[in-house]
Amino acid sequence: MWKYIGKKECNEFLLSLFLIDEKDSKKYINKLYSISNNIDNNYRIYKIKKRNGKLRTIYEPNSTLKYIQKQILKNVLEEKHISSFAKAYHKGVSLKDNALVHVNKKIILKLDIKNFFDNISFYQVYNSCFPIEYYPKSVGMILTYLCTYDGHLTQGSPTSSYISNLVMRDFDEEIGNYCVNNNISYSRYSDDMTFSGDFDVSELIIKVRKMLLKLGFELNKDKISIINKSRSQNVTGLVVNEKVQVCKKYRNKIRQEIYYIKKFGIESHLKKINSSLTKEDYIKKLLGRILYVLQIDENNKEFLEYKKYIKFLNGN
Repeated sequence: MWKYIGKKECNEFLLSLFLIDEKDSKKYINKLYSISNNIDNNYRIYKIKKRNGKLRTIYEPNSTLKYIQKQILKNVLEEKHISSFAKAYHKGVSLKDNALVHVNKKIILKLDIKNFFDNISFYQVYNSCFPIEYYPKSVGMILTYLCTYDGHLTQGSPTSSYISNLVMRDFDEEIGNYCVNNNISYSRYSDDMTFSGDFDVSELIIKVRKMLLKLGFELNKDKISIINKSRSQNVTGLVVNEKVQVCKKYRNKIRQEIYYIKKFGIESHLKKINSSLTKEDYIKKLLGRILYVLQIDENNKEFLEYKKYIKFLNGN
């Protein structure tokens, strides 16, 4: 389709995507090429500590590149179909949706993809998001450069999450259809894969590992988790043994705080726990945690009462 397209047509294609707030066509094109050719200079790179104490590298694009990536996400990527088995990073789905398919199951198997974003390559992004069938090659390449760093996808860019779903689309469909045919529930939330039902765990792990290897991914052996019905079955932070709900420890902590506030008053409670928060900020944070419980279990009468009480304390 693009065999006879020239530079002028490619530039017009880029202009039609509205990636930069620049009315001068020449400046628009020059700026895009300048940024894509010097992508290293448009990121701030730093590390944050993960829960396990290890460090995660974050690639934060500067304001101009971030704007461009947001436009690519809005004007190019979000119109592309992703698998229904993918439960993260797109509109209309949530943690609750990821957990719902695994309620009241005999076995839950949780698997993790090792170094997920770093192992999504430049050409996987190009082939999954901007292929030659739909984009002139030079346009697809420049869009890929604008969404990657040093030949791979990054954590910290607005486009990375949605791109990861597009890269994993065929995997999700193949493993998802296999699971449907074998009465196994499957969902993927970023690099976390969850399987539930009554099945041969070893057989499924082998199949998933082989499929991931074809894509250049590796299972994280340290994060393989098998949870039977007799234990608390947790899926992306939510308990799913009988229904989807926030874990008991989280709910009990809120109950405890409400009890002490009612017994001693909020000012005395804040003194007792040595909180540096103002009364207003503390109430705001506590209300946020209550609303999170209600987001997952909207008809929870106990927490609906807590919501009313906290709003009363806040003068609402």
